[in-house]
Amino acid sequence: MSTARQRIWFVLPTYNERDNVRPITEAILATVPEASVLIVDDNSPDGTGALADEIAAERPNVAVLHREAKQGLGRAYLDGFCSAAARGADVIVQMDADFSHPVRFLPALLEPILAGQADLVLGSRYVPGGQIPRWNPVRRFISKGGGRFARLVLRLPYRDLTGGFKAWRSGLLESIDSDAVHAGGYAFQIEMTFRAHRLGARIQEVPITFEERREGASKMTSAIVLEAFKVVLALRWAAARGQVPVAKPSHM
Repeated sequence: MSTARQRIWFVLPTYNERDNVRPITEAILATVPEASVLIVDDNSPDGTGALADEIAAERPNVAVLHREAKQGLGRAYLDGFCSAAARGADVIVQMDADFSHPVRFLPALLEPILAGQADLVLGSRYVPGGQIPRWNPVRRFISKGGGRFARLVLRLPYRDLTGGFKAWRSGLLESIDSDAVHAGGYAFQIEMTFRAHRLGARIQEVPITFEERREGASKMTSAIVLEAFKVVLALRWAAARGQVPVAKPSHM
């Protein structure tokens, strides 16, 4: 995997991830040494932002974007994408800071982008080879059921619409109107893939193993699940009314 010709930025939203932020940053840079990491911290009460500043002071390829308060995962990612693009990113990888997205899958995630074969690569738990080894049956049912619902309603062929482990061509992200993106929680993942698909993006899925977070508590709630169902229906209605762009992005 050659990274020398394309500038790769990793965007890591954090909220109370003090125990994870240094290890995950070091693991990413050990796996993709030529990359840079942008930590997007939502004023974490546990001091994650201050620790992120320390890491950035030690490493020239680490930067920190401080946000005043917690405003939702989707907005954190969008702000991070914009900041990474402004720093010259050609490829932007989004992933959790809690090790649920193992860094050993980064070469496979990046390869289709770097080879010019894809504009968006989804790290998928539900294609052959993908795994979720430690989830209980209820959580697995909710995740797979929600994904099937989104695929059916939005008429999408992708197996994993709710995962947050993705590699984007920066030009594709720039073609998506961030002001039109309304999902603030995990439904953001569904909405962004849907908008990319409507724009004619080349989208591939690669298998990953989803691990349980190493430290801290999961931020998944029933309200987040409910929001996802509402967003899917709203997106279908907006698309039917011609309010979701379908023109090809200028980079393709």
